[in-house]
Amino acid sequence: MREVQIGSNEAGQRLDKFLKKYLKEAGSGFLYKMLRKKNITRNGRRAEGSEILEEGDVVKFFLAEETLEKFRVKEPAGFVGACHGGPEPSILYEDANILLADKPAGMLTQKAAPEDYSLNEWLLDYLIGSGKVTKEELRAFRPSVCNRLDRNTSGLVICGKSLAGSRKMSELLKGHGLKKYYRALAAGEMAEDGIVESWLVKDQKTNKVWIGESDPDRPDAARIRTGYRVLDASGGASYLEVELFTGKSHQIRAQMAALGHPLLGDGKYGDTRMNGRLRREGVHAQLLHAFCLEFPALSGPFQELSGRRFTAPEPEIFGRVKRVFGLQSS
Repeated sequence: MREVQIGSNEAGQRLDKFLKKYLKEAGSGFLYKMLRKKNITRNGRRAEGSEILEEGDVVKFFLAEETLEKFRVKEPAGFVGACHGGPEPSILYEDANILLADKPAGMLTQKAAPEDYSLNEWLLDYLIGSGKVTKEELRAFRPSVCNRLDRNTSGLVICGKSLAGSRKMSELLKGHGLKKYYRALAAGEMAEDGIVESWLVKDQKTNKVWIGESDPDRPDAARIRTGYRVLDASGGASYLEVELFTGKSHQIRAQMAALGHPLLGDGKYGDTRMNGRLRREGVHAQLLHAFCLEFPALSGPFQELSGRRFTAPEPEIFGRVKRVFGLQSS
């Protein structure tokens, strides 16, 4: 017999959902059969699986150890010792529920292939290595990133350390309760601030998006909205602060290109001639940085974040390129 006491990261979900995570290789039919036969119980009583778990509940498994281990994932992916080269993320803020990481350009937010080492794996490495989570706890809940940045976009990423933190951050991101600001360097000298609205459609095969002014009457089309403020313009380039009102794949990169001001270094949407010039300065990707997050008024376990503003320092390459064009820092 094995006994599992429900903690804060497991509470709030249905029992059957928890069981599917705990015994990941077991089929739903097997789990419901074990519930009916009282081989799996909640607080000593028979359960159907639809019950919402509460902190302190006890789930007992009256199953052989061989059976339990057969249905367990042998080793969670992403643990101390994983291979990684390149700059490490830095931690800008951390509490019991979330962590704000400054992701370097070149690092994936989430892995695209089994061998990738992404910010997600780094997060697990950090939490396990610092003793803030155990490998056993990862079987029921896996801390992970809450928002994504392109591989070559640097800056602030929100990571959920707890189930409550992940849920709250997802709620804020979906409800646009967070204000997100980016710093960018674009081709051409822009004279005025503005807000641009358009339609976006993504081509999954080419991993590129199409931007249009009118509704393309496609079910996968998304209405997007971006604001920008000109911090400086000089030498044929502009230094911008960009606010995302919506958050879609390649939104800033594609919208700025559609305006005739592609981001410097952007190989997908950018200016080939100018990008060639910038390679001598070590620029090989879009100069886009997730600079700032502003949280709305919050209460309860998230009171510490209420109304706070967090910033990630611009990468060194920004300063170097600004000097090339004679752009002033904000």
